[in-house]
Amino acid sequence: MTQTTLLTKRSSLGSRAGDFDIARILLEGRAFFALIAIIIVFSLLSPYYFSFANFLTMASHVAIFGILAVGMLLVILNGGIDLSVGSTLGLCGVIAGFLMQGVSFPALGYTLYPPVWVVVVLTCAMGGFVGLINGVLVARFKVPAFVATLGVMYVARGVALLITNGLTYNSLGGRPELGNTGFNWLGFNRLLDVPIGVVVLVVVALIGNLALTRTAFGRWLYASGGNERAAELSGVPVKPVQITVYVLSGICAAIAGLILSSQLTSAGPTAGVTYELTAIAAVVIGGAALTGGRGTVRGTLLGAFVIGFLSDGLVIIGISSYWQTVFTGAVIVLAVLLNAVQYRRRPAKLTTPPPGHPTLMPKAG
Repeated sequence: MTQTTLLTKRSSLGSRAGDFDIARILLEGRAFFALIAIIIVFSLLSPYYFSFANFLTMASHVAIFGILAVGMLLVILNGGIDLSVGSTLGLCGVIAGFLMQGVSFPALGYTLYPPVWVVVVLTCAMGGFVGLINGVLVARFKVPAFVATLGVMYVARGVALLITNGLTYNSLGGRPELGNTGFNWLGFNRLLDVPIGVVVLVVVALIGNLALTRTAFGRWLYASGGNERAAELSGVPVKPVQITVYVLSGICAAIAGLILSSQLTSAGPTAGVTYELTAIAAVVIGGAALTGGRGTVRGTLLGAFVIGFLSDGLVIIGISSYWQTVFTGAVIVLAVLLNAVQYRRRPAKLTTPPPGHPTLMPKAG
């Protein structure tokens, strides 16, 4: 049998094996299969788990982490990290609470009560401003993303504590005579029996998915995250893209802060502690590579639902909160290991070399 025939047969066998690779399907769809397994297991353990009402309740909890995770995905696709989203969430919640309480002007003897839509716009602007600081530090001043966002995390949390003096804003419902009612709508109202928080998550996810798959910005983001130098040489505006993803991450954190404050009917400076870790975990469980350039919104949402449904399921069956932390950490570690397996360097497939290739030439002598 000639060497050409051997190479051809090996190539055909490799292509047939690649057509139906169960291990690869399970690996790439691990978040989906994990979510199905969680639903089945907890449905068997508790009669209250598998119900439409409970799923909507759990989805409203997931909405907070899901919105954060979509913003985090954009940063990770760029090859960065944003440790400040939890503190940004807390700061933006405090800003919303501060505005809902009324802004006093002692010199004029006047107190301004802005309507809810103004509160939402100003809060999102604050989140975008925090993200802008992160983006400028990383893109313009070349500060490592880990260090820059870690510093901003402490600054944002400190500003929230200074604004409230360590206290919590309560009773954010407003008063009709002041025209600032409606804040509770984000946390308690429903649209076609679906919580508003879940609706907002779907809208954010759709916008994020369209931006990544249908726009030049998405192509630039994947390119700069995969190889920043090559993308820059190809004409990709690397620095503006880098700044933009941090701004968008900050806005997502502000939206999550608004929804959380509305659900709790209060805004405290300690809200969102460790939420950045949950957002990163959702992105990793969803199959994104921490090195950048790989990941999808769909996978990130699945990762958020895996964490949320697992945590709520453990609560429903009465597992200690300490064990909940252990299980969640184990899931995250497993997801990172599977990511390492999925994205490790694979050997090049053996294919039939073209005619005239040195391996097909007869040896001399």
